[in-house]
Amino acid sequence: MPNLSYRSDEKELIDDLELDNDALRQNLEELAVINKYLGGNQVTLSGLSKLLSDYKADNQKSKIIIADLGCGGGDMLMVMADWAEKKGINAQFIGIDANDFMIDFGTKRTAKYPNISYLHQDIYTEEFKEKSFDIVTMTLFCHHFSDESLITIFKELKKQTRFGIVINDIHRHWFAYYSIAWITKLFLKSYLVKNDAKLSVWRAFVREDLEKIIQKSGFTKYSIRWKWAFRWEVVLSCE
Repeated sequence: MPNLSYRSDEKELIDDLELDNDALRQNLEELAVINKYLGGNQVTLSGLSKLLSDYKADNQKSKIIIADLGCGGGDMLMVMADWAEKKGINAQFIGIDANDFMIDFGTKRTAKYPNISYLHQDIYTEEFKEKSFDIVTMTLFCHHFSDESLITIFKELKKQTRFGIVINDIHRHWFAYYSIAWITKLFLKSYLVKNDAKLSVWRAFVREDLEKIIQKSGFTKYSIRWKWAFRWEVVLSCE
């Protein structure tokens, strides 16, 4: 059993930005299934609801710009766009990813959504730092970065974001580790998912990790809530 008392710094296979083949496509499709059936998508929507409830008047007056960092194949963008339509929220969604394949794949899958667009960009570039948004979402994105990198990223996003940031990520826990290892072994085919799923749990967070990172990033108004199945819903206010 790995030592889950700390965050692993081992890279996942999907961290290779040059991945651009059928294996990556299969990985994205299987991750979408995991998020759908284990309730992962609802965590982001719950965070958005919490954040937007404070800005109801603004929602009615103007279009809300929501950026999804590490958007992958666009699954979360579609989920959020459908949710916004049902709620009567006037929103424009921007998927941002450093992998060109992800952008192309997502663009094709979300072609029927006029309020979804994409940006192929590295978040560390000066060009990205010049962008501004109303809300930023990060679903299964943060665990790919070290604590120090996240502090840097959060500090920059705090300056770029008008309302707040919604984070949906994994709780580092032994039950989550072995459960996802069992599920991927029995039911999924992607070698990327089989390798990365349990590693992503090891790279993820306990509450104390999140609190330390958030506080060092300069946020004073935030919430951290545990959600099934072993997810953290984090809402950071950029006021």
